[in-house]
Amino acid sequence: MQFLERLATLQRQRDSLLCVGLDPEPERFPAPWRGEPARIFDFCARIVDATKDLVCAYKPQIAYFAAQRGEDQLERLIGYIRRVAPDVPVILDAKRGDIGSTAQQYAREAFVRYQADAVTLSPFMGFDSIEPYLAYDGRGLILLCRTSNAGGSDLQAQTLANGDRLFEHIARLAAGPWNRSGRLGLVVGATYPAEVARVRELAPTLPLLIPGVGAQGGDAGATVQAGWRPDAPIIVNSSRAVLYAGSDAGFAAAARDAARTTRDVLAAAQRRSALAQR
Repeated sequence: MQFLERLATLQRQRDSLLCVGLDPEPERFPAPWRGEPARIFDFCARIVDATKDLVCAYKPQIAYFAAQRGEDQLERLIGYIRRVAPDVPVILDAKRGDIGSTAQQYAREAFVRYQADAVTLSPFMGFDSIEPYLAYDGRGLILLCRTSNAGGSDLQAQTLANGDRLFEHIARLAAGPWNRSGRLGLVVGATYPAEVARVRELAPTLPLLIPGVGAQGGDAGATVQAGWRPDAPIIVNSSRAVLYAGSDAGFAAAARDAARTTRDVLAAAQRRSALAQR
């Protein structure tokens, strides 16, 4: 089953828009694992065990593994998710943005080495930075569009000669000529709900991966209202607010409670949005 089909099926079955980001920071692990990079897999696997029935996706951030020489633990973790939660898609948050043979290798890394269902990409170098990933049938390609950081405005909010802001131009391309396979999505930050709504207007059916809910301060209700439509999925990511909800031996239970609360808030906002759109 293709990434988008798996995502839609799971969201319906679980009434969940929640994606948990797996961003392991050993210095924040509970004792006695604190400061131990070798326990990255153990920590993340416990989070998966605690939340696997609540989420619609997981999003491991590759830098958190690579910086600790933990790429082998990332491979092991994705394999573990495949075994214990085979219906949950994995989005590799890599933000790759190269072209040509280098992009081919990055695509192989994401989809062959790590067996991810989708990957985040930077479209700054144009369609050439996306095309190599299309060779992997069924995998999702999620393009940076309007990110949640304040500095994103330095480029993304700049007005082009045609009157579009840069993020609007990216949304138009992704919804139009670039979406040759029907597998593109967009990253839009929850900290800018008005711009989430604008991207949804320009890309009415594309899935939106929306980070920024939780520790970054994005409002879950406003995010759902701006981006969710019955035929247009959103994937709302929360990382630190779930991973580090607890700091002691009960960290996994605390993570489950945080994930359940966020899932329920998103589901309630989705129901309100559905009623408003009737």
